[in-house]
Amino acid sequence: MLRITTSIRPDGTTVALEGRLAGPWVDELRASWRSLATTRDARSIRVDLDAVTFIDTAGKALLWAMHQQGAALTATGCMTRAILDEIRKNAHERGGRTTVGNGDDRCST
Repeated sequence: MLRITTSIRPDGTTVALEGRLAGPWVDELRASWRSLATTRDARSIRVDLDAVTFIDTAGKALLWAMHQQGAALTATGCMTRAILDEIRKNAHERGGRTTVGNGDDRCST
């Protein structure tokens, strides 16, 4: 299950995700993203992944696409931050955007 909460403020929009970004929930986020990106500047949208517990391959691909369109992706959890680091690295290698945020630099090993 994935909960998508959108908060619209004058200074930008935050999309907070909670749960698993996998399977049919990827399509649900894609539909929400398309709707939001048609009414808002994608560069003013922040996607908060702090409460995401799992991301499958399709979810990673969607996050990559959202990032390429201008969304700022943020996370504090170590596993989710590793996925965002992978997106940032791929974007850098391909000469694209590299703005992916990590909320907290501490990870336990």
